[in-house]
Amino acid sequence: MTGRLYGVGVGPGDPRLVTVRAAELIGSAGVIAYHSGTHGSSIARGIVDAYVQSEVIEELLAYPVTTGEITDYYATIGEFYHASAERLARHLDAGRDVVVLAEGDPLFYSSYMYLHDRLSDRYQAEIVPGVTSVSAASAATGRPLVRHEDVLTVLPGTLPPDELARRLRTTDAVAIMKLGRTFPAVRAALERAGRLDQALYVERASTGAEQVRPVVEVDPDRVPYFSMIMVPGMDRRADAAGRAEQAVRAERAVRAERVQPPAESRPQAAEAELVVAGLGPGPDRWLTAEVRDALDRVDHVVGYGPYVDRVPERTGLRRHPSGNTVELDRARDALELALAGERVAVVSGGDAGVFGMASAVYEAAQDPRYAAVRITVLPGLSAVLAVAARVGAPLGGDFAVLSLSDRLKPWSVIETRLRAAAAADLVIAIYNPASRVRTTQVKQAKEILLEVREPGTPVVIGRDVGRPGEEVLVGTLGDLDPDLVDMRCLLIVGASRTRVDRGAVWTPRSVG
Repeated sequence: MTGRLYGVGVGPGDPRLVTVRAAELIGSAGVIAYHSGTHGSSIARGIVDAYVQSEVIEELLAYPVTTGEITDYYATIGEFYHASAERLARHLDAGRDVVVLAEGDPLFYSSYMYLHDRLSDRYQAEIVPGVTSVSAASAATGRPLVRHEDVLTVLPGTLPPDELARRLRTTDAVAIMKLGRTFPAVRAALERAGRLDQALYVERASTGAEQVRPVVEVDPDRVPYFSMIMVPGMDRRADAAGRAEQAVRAERAVRAERVQPPAESRPQAAEAELVVAGLGPGPDRWLTAEVRDALDRVDHVVGYGPYVDRVPERTGLRRHPSGNTVELDRARDALELALAGERVAVVSGGDAGVFGMASAVYEAAQDPRYAAVRITVLPGLSAVLAVAARVGAPLGGDFAVLSLSDRLKPWSVIETRLRAAAAADLVIAIYNPASRVRTTQVKQAKEILLEVREPGTPVVIGRDVGRPGEEVLVGTLGDLDPDLVDMRCLLIVGASRTRVDRGAVWTPRSVG
């Protein structure tokens, strides 16, 4: 009979926070295993020293490297976990129970997880939860972390600073782990997100070396890995009345300013400007310098939530995210801000003028109220150009760009335009081919196109081009599987002269 594997959480540092169940298992185990850095000293082993029996077999699993700053880091760590798992497997095969010690909780940013992945399908495994470092750090601050419907987000300090800042702005309470060398970047992200003043630094929570102080007072050169930053959520009950009164005063002030702003603050026509900017399909490197400069100058960014999230964080920038079906409301909100003299940008993915917010802004601006607002549209890299570039030059000749979304036009109009483009032998780029509720349009479009196009016509499916998970498929119209197409895709359907050769899809500029 084989032994049993236990992943045992030993808490954040204070031996008195080891659970009764953990102490029982550690005291009766045939084998205990624990990780350490290259130095060979294990914090987890030190926490439970009083519970370990002298006759137990101990397995020290010392990491060969401790940072990702080597070329083959992940390959090296993967080999280490594999070798460690096989060491423990020999004990399990011999019938010995193995207790793997984990600081905090075994399934919360713990090294035990990688052994569990490799062993739990071969041996019986049990998880013994432990007090996490987040709980210990929260207790050390002496302040409530989350209340009512607050959202708590746990972030690793190793995230890119822009991503850290974005997430800091969109949650109520935050715990940031994995500091040490990442501390300066984390502090900068807190400042850009406007959360620095509320952030508390906790070092070695629950131990005799515990320290708690504001992040602004921390020397970045003296931050160990075993430290955290806590940003407690707001006490909404205590602050609700004050915030409500403040909101009422602010709303009254805005209304009064709209009725009769003071002469010295009344925006002139030249001052009332609204920028509409395309962010490109995804990666920051595809953001134009012109758009980046414009975003650096504005005080407000308005747009669909996921696009607003892509704008780099900085101190003083106010974000106004909204849903995906309120384009005109969003445009009016931006125009109102511009009319009040604020510096505002409306953002779209890709190019704002291609199925984007530029048209919605001009439509909303038909209201004479916004006659004084000057609208400037800044181009962005359109998704169709990004997909085309991935496969070669399918748009080398004349082409049409259509959307299959029937939210703003009836399907009968879409059918008519598809037939016309197909009959004209144009390459056709198709936006919005499918969604969670629009599941039949790709199949219908395929049937319409096959009325005049050959089944062997080249088709390109581009999904998430420029973003993580990018996938580009090249096939034919006859073999196109509508189930492969979702809301993250863009299709390019070739013309009769579109070719596939030399690993590329391209359309000659000449006809005949």
